[in-house]
Amino acid sequence: MSAVPDGKKLVRSPSGLRMVPENGAFSSPFSLEEPQWVPDKECPRCMQCDTKFDFIRRKHHCRRCGRCFCDKCCSKKVALPRMCFVDPVRQCAECSLNSQKEAEFYDKQVKVLLGGGSFVVTLGTSEKSEAMTCRLSNNHRYLFLDGESHFEVELSRISSMQILTDGSSPAGGSSRANGMLLHFKPAGSQEPQQLRVEAADDRKAAALWLAAMHKAAKLLYEARDQ
Repeated sequence: MSAVPDGKKLVRSPSGLRMVPENGAFSSPFSLEEPQWVPDKECPRCMQCDTKFDFIRRKHHCRRCGRCFCDKCCSKKVALPRMCFVDPVRQCAECSLNSQKEAEFYDKQVKVLLGGGSFVVTLGTSEKSEAMTCRLSNNHRYLFLDGESHFEVELSRISSMQILTDGSSPAGGSSRANGMLLHFKPAGSQEPQQLRVEAADDRKAAALWLAAMHKAAKLLYEARDQ
């Protein structure tokens, strides 16, 4: 299934140009649906500062939440890759802040996940572990695990993820991530499986990969709860 090419198409929505998968089933699990705009007749005033709209004070819709604001409260144009917009789009103060925080994930942490990390992997309750490289697929839909064997986990089928740590650092600082515990349902099955991933030799690189994966999980859960 992961070998199916992910074609994209350019579509124009009221919010702007978007580059979306031709087949919606192949959307990134981090994606957010474009919101329904609050109808103009239902927002005579700015939903932030309560300024009344008139011929001079025009209303603007935030492209992320769909609410109505005056120009002052919705003036920032910020990149919104989670909705596949080609260009930065108008967002309210709260949404623009959230989008700016997510920019680090797309600019830095996605690259870490795509690059992969070296781990010791245990599937289910097996006593046998295998050294594998774990990485995010280019379409962000799968975790690929490669060693002597190969298997993949579809992110949308992950039900829970727990980051494992090595306790407090010698200097008394925060603990460092050294593994993760995933529960997921394999394709075609409703029976959950467990996957345990633990850092191999390069623990610093593994900790960076796991931190990026932790952020990915937060976005994944947020997208599901939308």
